[in-house]
Amino acid sequence: MRPVSLAKARAAKAKALATFRRLGSVAGVGIAPMDGGYGIKVNLTREPARGTALPDRVDGVPVRVEVVGSVHKLASGRL
Repeated sequence: MRPVSLAKARAAKAKALATFRRLGSVAGVGIAPMDGGYGIKVNLTREPARGTALPDRVDGVPVRVEVVGSVHKLASGRL
């Protein structure tokens, strides 16, 4: 399959967010280099419910899903 352009990945990002919010607990959605072009990276806070089929493409853009846990802001001055 041909690499996906940055513009196409950006255009699919909002749809990917809406799609994955219905399927799991989303921590964040971003654009990432993938397959020689760009794709959508979806971070989930926990595993989706058993039997949930997660799409591997949205509008022809490849999707990579990772369970990262909860994301919290650090207090000022802490690393």
